[in-house]
Amino acid sequence: MTIIENHLFKIAIRNQGGELTSFFNKTTGVEHLWQGDAGIWPWHAPNLFPIVGQLINNELLVDGNTYELPRHGFARTSELLLISSNEQSAWFSLPYCEKTLAKYPYKFDFQIHYDLIDDALRVTYKVINLDKKTIYFSVGGHPAFNVPFNKGENHEDYYIEFELDEKLETHLLSSEGTFNGETEPVPTDKGKLFLTRELFAKDALVFKNLRSRVVTIKSTQHDQSLTVEFPHFNYLGLWNKPGADFVCIEPWLGCADSTGKHVEISQKEAIQKLQVGHVFEAAFFISM
Repeated sequence: MTIIENHLFKIAIRNQGGELTSFFNKTTGVEHLWQGDAGIWPWHAPNLFPIVGQLINNELLVDGNTYELPRHGFARTSELLLISSNEQSAWFSLPYCEKTLAKYPYKFDFQIHYDLIDDALRVTYKVINLDKKTIYFSVGGHPAFNVPFNKGENHEDYYIEFELDEKLETHLLSSEGTFNGETEPVPTDKGKLFLTRELFAKDALVFKNLRSRVVTIKSTQHDQSLTVEFPHFNYLGLWNKPGADFVCIEPWLGCADSTGKHVEISQKEAIQKLQVGHVFEAAFFISM
């Protein structure tokens, strides 16, 4: 386990998946990250690569060949290498190997950089193309934040406030986890989306046309809050396991397949394209 900290936060990251496992606020004494109850949802904040979401039949199509790849890719179950760390920063790497090539036929180095900047944790994804051809991928975050923040509070006292007061529309998922082609409005009150127990009854809320790039978890009972800023990410997912006391705020560059549209990776919706010798970077921020 790697620990980084400053005067505000103490952060823990494990090598499996390069996954954030603790986001502890020293000022309030609150652990903000879901602690991974195996009986409910075993993760904390998985990193999604080289795909985001569900493939049709768990099959990735590349240059006419089929590769088996599970939902959200293999990064979250892989052992990452700690490249370097200091008191306020840690850098992890997942380079390609025979095991990854069997599932995803590209040569790459996927890196995750965590660093504390004043009152925020910056999470940076970096993809380096080590191949002799263009590579295609998706990447995203999946951090789960405890709601409520404090013991004795109610989940329903909390809401997500969007940067802009805009009309929200979610793209619905099938029981297999692929988009079914339908959309549904998500009612808000002046940019506030209240966290009811029924909100995620149909699975995640997926926003593809969101103008906001900042969302904040707030309570009607006090002034404590947690903000996620995602300036480089075009899609946003919100999710919670029904009945569980957390909410995931998921910045994505990529998304699940659409039912009946099994296409080559280069034609997937929101796919990222990286030319030979080029480097991709995108970051999101978690702050109080």
